[in-house]
Amino acid sequence: MDFTLILVLLTIITGLFSLIKTKRLLLTQVSEFSSSIFPVLFAVLLIRSFFIEPYKIPSGSMIPTLMIGDFILVDKNIYGYKIPLTSITFLENEEPKRGDVVVFKYPENKKINYIKRVIALPGDQIIYKDKVLFINGIEYLQTDIEHNFDPIEIADGTVSLEKNENKEYLVLNQKAPTFNFKYTVPDDSYFVMGDNRDNSNDSRYWGPVPKENLVGKAFYIWMFWNFDSYYDFFDRVGNRIE
Repeated sequence: MDFTLILVLLTIITGLFSLIKTKRLLLTQVSEFSSSIFPVLFAVLLIRSFFIEPYKIPSGSMIPTLMIGDFILVDKNIYGYKIPLTSITFLENEEPKRGDVVVFKYPENKKINYIKRVIALPGDQIIYKDKVLFINGIEYLQTDIEHNFDPIEIADGTVSLEKNENKEYLVLNQKAPTFNFKYTVPDDSYFVMGDNRDNSNDSRYWGPVPKENLVGKAFYIWMFWNFDSYYDFFDRVGNRIE
């Protein structure tokens, strides 16, 4: 037999054995790595599915409450526990309140998360006239305040303190065209608006948010990262969301 052929065959055979041995070692290493990382991944999945999930604020629709670049924490069980990757609630908890800042699945595309403030509850009657809100005939009081906090980009606008039941929060009104409407919130739905009233795509345009779309309540700013913002890192981090 040709020696060269023998050498080729031996090379192929030893190479195969070496590959098999390497694969077994690789499988062993993968198995060991999987065993060590599984508890961590399971814990992260459990926390994100049922308790707390982080989100980044991508737009200015909630200025001045939330700024572009804020990283927030969302309480996912406050309104009930859901089966992961579904909108099915298996254990009810609290009901959303007027003034809550909530994260939810955008009704027109559930792959996208939005964050807005709950303005009205199921059955509430809303009148929006000349940028003034009336809920069940009661005006949402707005008081102009002196702009004495760190600078934000405001073009021809005013910052007001809005009072909604037991909550007070800042809203931004700009000199933009407005429209008036009257509306009754359907059952199991919530009417939401951004605090940046003239630069927010919200329930005024696409309707209420079904309860099943709610992800949770935003409650804390844990990080801030935006090179284009006037805000200092320490001015944002650690603030509770009201």
